[in-house]
Amino acid sequence: MSATQAGGVPCRVVVCRDCCCGSGKVTGVDHAAQTERLREVAPVRVSECLDVCDQANVIVVQPSAAGRAAGARPVWLGLVNDPAATEDVVSWVREGGPGVAPLPDILDLYVVSPLKRPRPGGS
Repeated sequence: MSATQAGGVPCRVVVCRDCCCGSGKVTGVDHAAQTERLREVAPVRVSECLDVCDQANVIVVQPSAAGRAAGARPVWLGLVNDPAATEDVVSWVREGGPGVAPLPDILDLYVVSPLKRPRPGGS
């Protein structure tokens, strides 16, 4: 049973739609259709640049309340540039996403690390 079915806070999805992601720089992608497809299964937030432009289009799947309780962290996916990849994300989110459903092997190919920024006054 997914977090949504259980009445908890569902997965949330963040899509980067700024300088590279969501722009004509990534050709052959219907960015609006991708965003709308994701909205069919989860709340979607459109973000400005997430600073991993070399991995455009970037999608971040944030865990549901149940996923967070299980210790899950957000999963960053890059190069999600075709409808089949979007459908793989949709299926995983529908199943519960991070911490609830195992990451499908196919999506493991898309996992990227977010850029780590130095903290002010620290290292």
